[in-house]
Amino acid sequence: MARSIDYGNLMHRAMRGLIQSVLTEVAEHGLPGAHHFFITFDTTHPDVQIADWLKERYPTEMTVVIQHWFENLHVDDEGFSITLNFGNNPEPMVIPFDALRTFVDPSVEFGLRFETQEQDEDEDDEDIEVEVEDEPARQDAEIVSLDQFRKH
Repeated sequence: MARSIDYGNLMHRAMRGLIQSVLTEVAEHGLPGAHHFFITFDTTHPDVQIADWLKERYPTEMTVVIQHWFENLHVDDEGFSITLNFGNNPEPMVIPFDALRTFVDPSVEFGLRFETQEQDEDEDDEDIEVEVEDEPARQDAEIVSLDQFRKH
């Protein structure tokens, strides 16, 4: 059996490490400048911990914003926990890195998108797409597939 390099998993691990580093910096020093994050995650992941009413409202996917008000941001190798404000109700959450679907910082037009195994079975595309926004933040982002950079 031929051995191969699993670039998809290596890239996922690298992307999670990048997010871990960014969130660790924010936990230690706060959000610098205009930076803020939109983080979308899979609420069905077994290690996600959110309030029951949030789980009912977002049964499959949820996007949270880390910007003006957040507390108790703690980051480890598996994921992060944070308390966010929902209508003046502080809600603690635990979000594993494996549950992440997107991580976007629109202040610098940066974004990462994680493809799931279910999507991989339906598509022949590479595991990972990187989201790049060339226009001002109010425009839709252009998704660039890593397939464009492969040598055939």
